[in-house]
Amino acid sequence: MYFQPINQQTIFMKYLLSAALLCSALFANAQDQFGGVFEKINSEVQQNSKAYQTLKYETENIGHRLTGSANGAKAEQYAYNLLKSYGCEVKFQPFEVESWARKTINVEIGENKNSLAKVKAVTLAHSPVSANITGEIVDAGNGLEVDYQNNLSKFKGKIALIYLGVLPGSPDGTKSLHRSEKTAIATKYGAIGIIIINTVKDGVLLTGTASVTGKLIPIPAVCIGLEDGMTLKEKLKSQSQMAHIGMTNFSGLIKARNVIASFKGTEMPKDKIVVGGHLDSWDLATGAIDNGIGSFAIMDMARTFKKLNLKTKRTVEFVLFMGEEQGLLGSKAYIDQAKKDKNLNQVKFMLNYDMTNDPKGFSTSRAEMKDLFTTWGAEIVKIDTGFKNLFNAGAGLHSDHQPFMLEGIPTGGGFGGKLPNNSGPFYHSDGDSFRLVDEQELKNTVRYSAMLTYALANTPKIPVGVQNEEELKRFLESQNLKEPLTIAGEWRWK
Repeated sequence: MYFQPINQQTIFMKYLLSAALLCSALFANAQDQFGGVFEKINSEVQQNSKAYQTLKYETENIGHRLTGSANGAKAEQYAYNLLKSYGCEVKFQPFEVESWARKTINVEIGENKNSLAKVKAVTLAHSPVSANITGEIVDAGNGLEVDYQNNLSKFKGKIALIYLGVLPGSPDGTKSLHRSEKTAIATKYGAIGIIIINTVKDGVLLTGTASVTGKLIPIPAVCIGLEDGMTLKEKLKSQSQMAHIGMTNFSGLIKARNVIASFKGTEMPKDKIVVGGHLDSWDLATGAIDNGIGSFAIMDMARTFKKLNLKTKRTVEFVLFMGEEQGLLGSKAYIDQAKKDKNLNQVKFMLNYDMTNDPKGFSTSRAEMKDLFTTWGAEIVKIDTGFKNLFNAGAGLHSDHQPFMLEGIPTGGGFGGKLPNNSGPFYHSDGDSFRLVDEQELKNTVRYSAMLTYALANTPKIPVGVQNEEELKRFLESQNLKEPLTIAGEWRWK
């Protein structure tokens, strides 16, 4: 037998290999240890979830949850009392901001001032307190910069007609901006009013903010139904059309309260995982989908943590934000308060649940989280093969994760699910009611999200940190967010 001489380098390399394998095994075991807790979370939520019945109670007994309204205050108190009844440590986080509410609306359209006929419409939030305008309607297509630049003077002093999403037949790759960004562009090019066409059949009307800043806009903005809007577009091809828009609205300081349930960490109590979603809704309906299924899932996650007496290394805060619909008011207030208290650096990750339903995987702003998220997802698949362990990395705007992301904080949440019972078309409309909610799919949101929260709060090391200014700038540019943030006045880099 031939024996190869063993030198010191060979011994050292074998040592490194053994150490690496050991570390890998320890890491895997550290992640796999969550499986037992995942089983407990699964059983508890499947058997005892309260999300569906408490959301049903809220929609039937309180109704809409408009921030600053009497209903909004009732919803805040209900959430506080509910979390207290579960035994959670709960507090209000009050804030005072300028807010908005609709009062009266009248929209009339015709060939001339003498032939105007009333059209069903709804005011978009942050329109002026009072407006009474009459003007010629000009078709602005998708409402993007390119739609104005071909004829810069065409829209000055006119009322812009804009499609909410991307018009059928638009060139491939045509982007869709938020309604508030489209309103800002119309204002920039001199429009005196804006009519937005909803994309949903059967005359469904959509509300929502038309302001990128959460402040009043200088021109009135309204939404009309798809059929009325497309008929109007067709008429404009052959003859001019006029519109009269009259409205009154409320704008002023209102008081609101975020609701926060805290679970103090055992080893790193000053490191926080924030699990948030907005409790508020628009006033056209009860907001069961936007965002009842998100906010009431969050409360049931907190209930599950308390019921199972789950311990986490990091502190977990379950936060119900108010004012999201009027411009992320509650989440911005949370960030402002943390800066004032000099503890924003404690927030290490933010999970956001806004219309999340029956997720099939996890999403995050930071691609570096893939190994951890899919490792935990694989454990969930062992419990329920309905969870597909999908993963998505990317970033967007216009929900309560945004103020956290703009501070460099990693964000994430559920991914790959579908809204229940074809409820998508009723987003921000008078059709957003409890009949659309699916009980089992709501349970799925609670159990998978509670598992993710538990794992994230207990993993030995989160592989991503808070981005510094230069890192954040490059990240936002890579996500194509410079343009919308610039339109909103939130791009702080030169």
